[in-house]
Amino acid sequence: MSTDAPLWWEDGALLLIDQTALPHEVRTLSCTSWEQVAEAIRTLRVRGAPAIGLAAAYGLALAARAGASLEEAAAGLRATRPTAVNLAWALDRLLGVARATPEPADRAARLLDAARELARADAEANRRIGRYGAALLPPGARVLTYCNTGMLATGGYGTALGVLRRAHEEGRGIRAIVCETRPVLQGARLTTWELGQLGIPATLITDNAAGALMRAGEIDAVIVGADRIAANGDVANKVGTYTLAVLARAHQIPFYVAAPCSTVDLGTPSGEAIPIEERPPDEVTTLAGIRVAPAGVAVRNPAFDVTPYELVAAIVTDGGCIRPPYAEGLRRALAAARQDAGAATAWGPGAAAVAEGAA
Repeated sequence: MSTDAPLWWEDGALLLIDQTALPHEVRTLSCTSWEQVAEAIRTLRVRGAPAIGLAAAYGLALAARAGASLEEAAAGLRATRPTAVNLAWALDRLLGVARATPEPADRAARLLDAARELARADAEANRRIGRYGAALLPPGARVLTYCNTGMLATGGYGTALGVLRRAHEEGRGIRAIVCETRPVLQGARLTTWELGQLGIPATLITDNAAGALMRAGEIDAVIVGADRIAANGDVANKVGTYTLAVLARAHQIPFYVAAPCSTVDLGTPSGEAIPIEERPPDEVTTLAGIRVAPAGVAVRNPAFDVTPYELVAAIVTDGGCIRPPYAEGLRRALAAARQDAGAATAWGPGAAAVAEGAA
């Protein structure tokens, strides 16, 4: 079992750390078909924008090995979670590889190589994010984070949590303040588990305690990940992120976003155009399988919200740390990430032509 990444290829199958079993059990799930990968994404057994993109890429490789329709498999995988743009980004990259490989006998091997390259590039991108982002945190900083943005959510190392990881490795003496992240508790279950594995001091709080701690002067910075960053710098992330951004602005605390350039969607002009996934009501009405709300109660369960770019102090990408204005900075970052990676895997959706022009 790998402890450096949440998914890996072994003996003709995609193996996943089943994140629904954490923190009580480190369980491995084996997927031998694209349908099993789609179900794993849909049920949050694998989650985090970069990780689900990588899982989908391996899912297409499995479809090719089985001789299945790649277009049908891509459509099924694409429909699992609409907000995280890395999913569509990875599928489009692999479909491009398939179109460029006319011989069916070669296609499965080429797609598997491409999926592995995406995973390698994402892990390297995360390390660059960590390096750029750690410089934003002063020694001894108490940093509030939300949801899970570590190894489990990526190809390895982590995005926002990767920044904390790099700061810890540099001996900056940082402390993590972890919001539980209702309704399915990614912060409580996953982030605290990862921080414990890394030896980073961490304190778990309820989501609604964040404002009180800010007012008491116990938070020095907020750093979160992203599932999609629009061309103007608006950020879609786990629902509750917008609330934290408003609180941070009210208390004059810097609010940072960390994400790879594969999360930047220059084809989406602003956050208003980002589709927001609505998840099943039972995630809200039950807790660990126990009903906590009356039967029949009306439920809204948006999985994400959008934070306007005006509330973001900086966006940390593998192409550098971007300050406002974001529209031009994101284009420069995409070009820089492409140059660093030396491959098109660094491009965000709709960014190829822009990156060419900015290089």
